[in-house]
Amino acid sequence: MGFGWLAGAHAAHRRTGTVLAVAVAMVLGLLSTPVAGAVPYPDQDPFYAAPADLASQPNGALLGVRSISVFGLPLPVSAWQLRYRTTDSADHPILDVTTVVVPTTTWDKGPRPLLSYQVPEDSLGTRCAPSFAFSGGHDPGVVNTLLDVPFMTAALLRGWALAISDYEGPYSRFLDGPGAGRAVLDGIRAALSFAPGGVQTASPVGAWGYSGGAFATLWAAQLRSSYAPQVRFAGISAGGVPADIAAIAQRVDGGGQAGLALLILMALTRNHPDSGLSGALNDRGRALLAANATACGSNLVPQYVNARVDSFSRTPDLLGSKEFRGTTAANELGVEAPDSPMYLYHSNSDDVIPVAGFSRLVDRYCALGARLTAIHSIFPTHNGAAAGEALGGMNFLADRFDGQPVTAGCTVR
Repeated sequence: MGFGWLAGAHAAHRRTGTVLAVAVAMVLGLLSTPVAGAVPYPDQDPFYAAPADLASQPNGALLGVRSISVFGLPLPVSAWQLRYRTTDSADHPILDVTTVVVPTTTWDKGPRPLLSYQVPEDSLGTRCAPSFAFSGGHDPGVVNTLLDVPFMTAALLRGWALAISDYEGPYSRFLDGPGAGRAVLDGIRAALSFAPGGVQTASPVGAWGYSGGAFATLWAAQLRSSYAPQVRFAGISAGGVPADIAAIAQRVDGGGQAGLALLILMALTRNHPDSGLSGALNDRGRALLAANATACGSNLVPQYVNARVDSFSRTPDLLGSKEFRGTTAANELGVEAPDSPMYLYHSNSDDVIPVAGFSRLVDRYCALGARLTAIHSIFPTHNGAAAGEALGGMNFLADRFDGQPVTAGCTVR
C-alpha cells in the first residue's frame, strides 16, 4: 500500500509524510527483530480470560487495564489495553479487548476527540487480532495491523486518541456483522470511561475503517441507536466497503486473491453451524477447515493462489447456492441506515470488492434517509483507493470534530 494520499497536501502534511515513513520503517522491522520475552498469544494470555462474573456486568463495562509499549517500541504515545464486556450476535456475554493510544501532544480545543479505528482483522484466530500486534506480538498474522499504521499515525498527528478494538472477539468471527458492530460500540464505551486515556464522555467520537474494518465500522453505525444509544458519532469514514459478500467471494475465486474466498467460506461455515455449509464441504473442504482453524487472511491469500471453492465442495457452484447466499444475507450491510454523518469511498476499479455492491449500498442508505458523501474513486484497485482517498476521509472527520455542520441528504460523486 502506497502513500500517494499525502501528495499535494499542505506543508503540515509534508511533515506527516516524513513521520509516516519513519513509523512504517520501524514497524515493518518488527517481524525480523529478535524475540526476547515474547508476548504470549491471546489464547494463552490471562488478560484475555473472562471473569467469573462477566454475565452480571453491563455492556461496555471496563473490567481491567494494562499499559503497553506500542509494538514494543519507544514511540511518543501513551497506550493501554482495556478488557470490557460485550455481547455477541447470539446474545452471549463475552470478554473483548480494545487498545487505546493517545498522542503526547496537548489538546486545547475542548475534550480530545476519540477515533474508533477498525483494522481489517480478516482472521480465524486471535493471533491476527490488533491487540496482539500492538502488544509487540511477533507473528506474520500481525501484518494487517501493520499496514494500517500510516493511517493511525496520521490520526494521532492530528491530536486524536484512538480506540482499536478486537471486534472479531475471542472466537475470531470474521464477517459476523452484528457481533462486530456490538464489539466496536462497547469498546468505545469502555474507552470513554477510562479517564487516564485522555478522553471523556463529552469527547466527540468518530469511527474509521477500510475493507474489513469498514464492515465493522458500518455495522456499529447501523446498530448504534438500538444497541448503544449513549454513543454518539460525530462522523464516520469508511472505504473499500464489503457490500454483497457473495459477490466478493465470486470475484476473487480462482484468482490471485482466491484465499479470501476460502476465508469467507470457512468463516461463515464456522460462524453458522446450522447453515448447511458444513454439509456442503467434501473431504478436502473439511481438511481445509481443520488445517486453517487459526489462519489469517494474510496466510491464506499466498497459500491458495488460483484455488477454487468448488474444489472443496460437494455442491456445484457453492458460492451461488442458497446455503451460502442465505448465510451471507444475515451479515449484509444495509438493513437500516446509520443516523450519523458518513463519508464513504470505493474504487471504481476495485479488484477485490466489486463496486456494484457499494453503489447499491449507497442507494439503500440514501433511500433510508442517510446523510452521506459517497466517492466513486478514480484511484485504481482496492489498495489504491485506500491510500488515495484517506486524506479526504480524515478531513471529513476533522470537520465533524470541529463541529462544522453537514448538509442533509446524499452527495454522490
